[in-house]
Amino acid sequence: MRRNRSNLVLAGWPRLPAVLAVAGGLLWPGAAPASGKKKKPAEPFALISGTVFRDTGMSLAGAEVTAQPRGSPRQAQAGKKITVTTDARGEFAIRVPAAPLGYTVSVRAGGYKRQEKAVSVAGEERVDVFIRLEPQ
Repeated sequence: MRRNRSNLVLAGWPRLPAVLAVAGGLLWPGAAPASGKKKKPAEPFALISGTVFRDTGMSLAGAEVTAQPRGSPRQAQAGKKITVTTDARGEFAIRVPAAPLGYTVSVRAGGYKRQEKAVSVAGEERVDVFIRLEPQ
């Protein structure tokens, strides 16, 4: 039998339902059999996010941002010190517990003075922080 484009399409037809059945399980996870494990509900969180800028007003990538809980030692136990690095646009985001707590957000980068800002989280919310670093 001479093979041409229409023969190749028809030759692949018997396998098409099997391919679709496999892809269907991947595309629609609800259609796949359950594993029997229950997912743990996500804990509530707050988000401390923002952008770090240079003294010229341009964003600063690669700056180290730290959120340290402040307040009484008992309150500070609700949170922990978290350090992240700003992305290519100078942006950062830190997930913290949704408990009412104050944080000190400090930013440092090579060639710039360290900056600190105080922020407070009251519950499940987003707190935006914008920091402009001065050169050393």
